[in-house]
Order: sequence, then C-alpha cells, then structure tokens
Amino acid sequence: MTPKQIKLNKKEGNLCLYFELIGNFLLSGEYLRIHSPSAEVKGHGKGQGVLQYGKEFVKISSVESVGNYALRLTFSDNHSSGIYTWEYLYDLAINYNKYWGDYLEALSKSGKHRDPNIQTIEFI
Repeated sequence: MTPKQIKLNKKEGNLCLYFELIGNFLLSGEYLRIHSPSAEVKGHGKGQGVLQYGKEFVKISSVESVGNYALRLTFSDNHSSGIYTWEYLYDLAINYNKYWGDYLEALSKSGKHRDPNIQTIEFI
C-alpha cells in the first residue's frame, strides 16, 4: 500500500505517513533505524539480524525517493543503506505495537539499552 502523504519532521526526526484507508502513522527515527532493511541490521539471511541498541536519540535527517516504490532514509548516525519499500513501511506502521514490544523484550533479554549513554557491565 502506497502512502498518500509523507512528511519529515526534521526537528523531531520522525516520519509521518498517511495511508488513505487507515490514516496517519508517526514513526520515530529510532524505530525506523532499528528496523532498517539494510544488511547491517537484517543480515544476509534468516536469523542473521543484528540487535540494534543505543539508538534512542537517532533522528531521520533526510528522506529521498527511490523510484515509485520506496524511500531511502538517512539518519543522524549516518546510516543510510536501507531501502524502505512502501510495503515495508506499511508493515512497520500497522504492526508498530508488536514490533516495538518485541524490540524492547529483545533489549531486556540481551542486557542492552536504548540509551547510548548506559553501558552494561559484564562480569566474568
């Protein structure tokens, strides 16, 4: 499903997507960064994804159209290698609560944090 309207709030670093039949979705830079479709995040095959952490303050700094099917987002941490198709953005929007909850649970289980200033001390 193609969004009818896309707005970047550069100050807040988030993206507002309007889908005609279901309305508006506000997606933060952090959320989109941790779910980047890039190989750095997703890996090169099933089960090879890398848990992103310390991205709480990451913002979207620019949005570029990729043909008529996707966006390339550049983030404040200079990540820009993922191509966000309309289908992927739609999936991220409508499944936000589930994906965000799964992410927070994965962080908790790994001992990692959203805040890049919090470091975990591992005892051997």
